[in-house]
Amino acid sequence: MAEKTTKTDLEWRHQLTPEQFHVTREHGTERAFSGTYNDCKTPGTYACICCGADLFLSTDKFDSGTGWPSYTQPAEDAAVITEQDASFGMVRTEAMCAACDAHLGHVFPDGPAPTGLRYCINSASLTLKEDEG
Repeated sequence: MAEKTTKTDLEWRHQLTPEQFHVTREHGTERAFSGTYNDCKTPGTYACICCGADLFLSTDKFDSGTGWPSYTQPAEDAAVITEQDASFGMVRTEAMCAACDAHLGHVFPDGPAPTGLRYCINSASLTLKEDEG
């Protein structure tokens, strides 16, 4: 993988909206059913709002009914890194952009086949690169 993208909080604040900064840099969460991409059916690649790295494909997106965009897997295994998150009195698996450490959301073991995983991702952490054609 290429070198990590690193910026100061001030640089991130100049680049991102307040909500994007809160979600990606402060490990926040947008309200359920409020995100741009929750009901999006447009074909394309979902990239990191911070660094532009490709994270998820629309072909791996599914409606989990949770109010957040959900995916069965990352676009590439190395695109998303995970670590244990014990905040808010519960243990979850946090999903982060491997290229810039942006907080994306969480991974749960209750997704559909073929992976059985549900990458529950904040719309505020993503930008959609629509397929051409």
